[in-house]
Amino acid sequence: MKLIPRSFLIRTILMVLIPLVIALFIVTNAFFGNHWKRVHATLARTLSGEITTMMHFLDKGDTEAVKTLAHDIGINVSINTNLNRPKHNDNNDREAGELASNLQKSLKQPAQIYIDRRPRLVYIDIPTKDGKIATFGTSMHRIYSTSTEVFLIWVIGAILIVSILITPFMIMHTRSIRRIAKAANKFGRGMDVPGFKPSGSSEIREAAAAMITMKERLNRYNKTRTDMLNAVGHDLKTPLTRMRLGVETDSIKKEDLLQNIDRMTEMVNGYLAFARGEMPEIEQAMELPAMLTRIARDAAPKKKIILDFPNTPAQFYARPNALTSAFTNIIENAARFAKKTLKISEIDSDESVTVIIEDDGPGIPDNKKALALQPFVRLDESRNENTGGTGLGLSIAQTAIENHGGEIFLEDSELGGLKVRVVLPL
Repeated sequence: MKLIPRSFLIRTILMVLIPLVIALFIVTNAFFGNHWKRVHATLARTLSGEITTMMHFLDKGDTEAVKTLAHDIGINVSINTNLNRPKHNDNNDREAGELASNLQKSLKQPAQIYIDRRPRLVYIDIPTKDGKIATFGTSMHRIYSTSTEVFLIWVIGAILIVSILITPFMIMHTRSIRRIAKAANKFGRGMDVPGFKPSGSSEIREAAAAMITMKERLNRYNKTRTDMLNAVGHDLKTPLTRMRLGVETDSIKKEDLLQNIDRMTEMVNGYLAFARGEMPEIEQAMELPAMLTRIARDAAPKKKIILDFPNTPAQFYARPNALTSAFTNIIENAARFAKKTLKISEIDSDESVTVIIEDDGPGIPDNKKALALQPFVRLDESRNENTGGTGLGLSIAQTAIENHGGEIFLEDSELGGLKVRVVLPL
């Protein structure tokens, strides 16, 4: 709808003010509407009773009693033979209507009411028995209360005060959202936003932090793809050169040629597996113990396997193929370096599932643990192809686990080797 403003700031202010105005209107109409009627009815009855009493004294000719009573109650009384009044009276106005009705009932004759609004005075003309006109003059406060108007002014003032107070907060609120939008626009164009930090309310900070995390993952994704191309060129160049040289000089044997082809096939499969690690997959409800047991027995059939799982393991939604690939790489890596023992544990909590995989192998030095998680990195810096692998195992596992919102940590095991701790949120 065109009537609805597009600005988030204006929409937010209206969301606060419109319910406030409606609530105040309902309260004012429900309470002060009845209050206003009761107050005016009481004022009209009181003044009508006083005027009726004085008219009775006038009809009896007791003018002294009328003067005394009028002086005591603040009413000016005069007896006139002829008056120059406006053509139309104010009997039907909202201020004088109630008084005119009460005087009609008590005096059994019409009274002419005139209001002078500038000095806020009211004049009531009533015919006497001798053909003259008794004029009663008094302040409008005797027939009309201004408390309702004052209240309405305060209501409008309160709305203005609320508007003035909430506007700076709404501006600060929307400024944080606008900063996120500008940063997202720059991130989308591959640009950095120096000094961008989460600010504003907790929800906005959470959104900004998620966007920063997304940017870091995209940067890592792009860097990983670049590293993969570099690694492919580096790893395939050597066997291809050796095969070409051997073919040209007729010095390569068939067995060596097949070995080089197998090695290249292994590397290509590793790269493809890494590239498929972030492909979408439907999440399913699953439990980890059965999968971890099967992977461990396949990876280390000749080694001692210690399993420590809860009696009732936690069930959560995950992408089974991606998670199976991740734990396969971790467990196969542990089985490759374990001397005799491989231990797998699961610890469940209300918020997460923690899987711990330990071995009694040589482990990884602390200064190389972070390096071990990077793709296309082997801990032997020479990238000697005889060591096997493409440096992708733990990186594939880390990518799959992070895509599930989890984290992976490399630590020292009490068995003497490496401990891989995987934390997955429920």
